[in-house]
Amino acid sequence: MSGEAGQLVKMADDIARFFAADPDQSAAIEGVVGHIQKFWDPRMRRKLVAHWQRHPNDLSPLAAAAAERLAHSTTAA
Repeated sequence: MSGEAGQLVKMADDIARFFAADPDQSAAIEGVVGHIQKFWDPRMRRKLVAHWQRHPNDLSPLAAAAAERLAHSTTAA
């Protein structure tokens, strides 16, 4: 994995690592989603979701859960 998708996956995994310390898994997922929604451009969010849909195992479990939630969110666009 390289290029822009690889960079987005790395960034999502880094964010997920930060929120992984939260013992509440749901809160951790929401933390990752909230960060991505607040700080990422909509095109970046769409590319992450598209990559997750094709290669779900490329992301850490927490980042993948956040991507799944973003996929079902109206703010992913």
